[in-house]
Amino acid sequence: MPSPILPISSHPSSSASAATTVVKAKIDADPLATILISSKFDPETAIPITPVLPRASSYNSTSNVNNNIVSFANNHQQRFLRTSSDSSLALLADETPRQSISREVGHVAAETFYLSGLCLKLLSYLGVGYRWITRFLALGCYAMLLMPGFIQGYTYIHIYLLLFFLIVAFTTCCSNFVCRLDLYLPKTSQGTKPVVAFITGGAWIIGYKAWGSLLGQQLSERDIIVACIDYRNFPQGTISDMVEDASQGISFICNNISEYGGDPNRIYLMGQSAGAHIAACTLVNQAIKETGEGDSVSWSVSQIKAYLGLSGGYNLFNLIEHFHTRGLYRSIFLSIMEGEDSLHQFSPEVLVQDSNVKPAVSLLPPVILFHGTADYSIPADASQNFADTLRRVGGKAESILYDGKTHTDLFLQDPMRGGRDEMFEDVVAIIHGEDEAALAKDAVAPPRRRLVPEFMLKLAHDVSPF
Repeated sequence: MPSPILPISSHPSSSASAATTVVKAKIDADPLATILISSKFDPETAIPITPVLPRASSYNSTSNVNNNIVSFANNHQQRFLRTSSDSSLALLADETPRQSISREVGHVAAETFYLSGLCLKLLSYLGVGYRWITRFLALGCYAMLLMPGFIQGYTYIHIYLLLFFLIVAFTTCCSNFVCRLDLYLPKTSQGTKPVVAFITGGAWIIGYKAWGSLLGQQLSERDIIVACIDYRNFPQGTISDMVEDASQGISFICNNISEYGGDPNRIYLMGQSAGAHIAACTLVNQAIKETGEGDSVSWSVSQIKAYLGLSGGYNLFNLIEHFHTRGLYRSIFLSIMEGEDSLHQFSPEVLVQDSNVKPAVSLLPPVILFHGTADYSIPADASQNFADTLRRVGGKAESILYDGKTHTDLFLQDPMRGGRDEMFEDVVAIIHGEDEAALAKDAVAPPRRRLVPEFMLKLAHDVSPF
């Protein structure tokens, strides 16, 4: 059974020494899985929450937190922290497990009602054409076929996902958006770990940090920290908002990851599908800022060891008509991208060819792009062309293609299949490339167990709307 998520709440105390209150929850189903959630941040009344992790020696005093971290907290209010460490948490003294479950169920019921309204609001933006209807039906079938894998493999997905898996993504469509950050921490605390800052996909409309849960868990098993960054979706935000959210999330990781055992000198930026596009835009935009005069920056592209793009699109001019034929209508897509005049600004492949941007290209880290040759959502040419363009203008880039793989095979079906996952092993080999001890451990790592029967994976492959 998936592990529960229990919120940590803080309450003012008359005692000056009682600065924080922590909820502890014992997870019987999986003693290695512990979830830590910080309370909402209110600069006027909130009491800071100190993460309870077996990392005491690697934490800095709160007096050392810089202004950027405080700014991130003000803007993003909550951080969801996940760990597969050996420590477990105890229940609040004044709340029984039964009361806690009742509170959670009540919260889920209220959120379900609220999110249903958000779905209707979103559909009013999209227009209920036959393509959208068929794709939503296909998405429902696809999700049901992979549900055994979601339930078994995603300790993040608790009662919320069980009740409304298909609509939980629309939390990012509300007007009071709260950006969150999930951290997946290895169970061992020895030494500093490489870090992957991951931005999930979702057609710029249903992106949600939980979609990176499976990748986060699997990479954490290889001693890699994964941070899944949330961002606003359309119609609540447009591409500029998404890039801004991604940048602030990356900034928080670069400036704060050492507190969680991460190595600030080994941070890898990774994105999948629309998330790969957002991540690439964020990276190029940051490089341009750094070459400008007087632009203040809270993180630097020099802190990113490499960019890993999975099934992304990087030239919007080449994709707009393709998306239109697949149901992401031209009018909607242009609204997401802030009009036709903005396509140049948010097409990294086009932008890096601008002579004014050439100094920024030299600052970019190595770029490695992964793509399946049978990807019909975003053709593999998108990654090949971007890699070729980067090399032509002086950047370091390569593309790796996987024969016969679709848009979701690499990210979902293959990881759920168990055994050896070629793309996953390639990513791990890049991250551990300079660590001989880690590579030796990877060579003898046990194969992952299967999460979904093969016939269901094949059916999911056939009905996938992506």
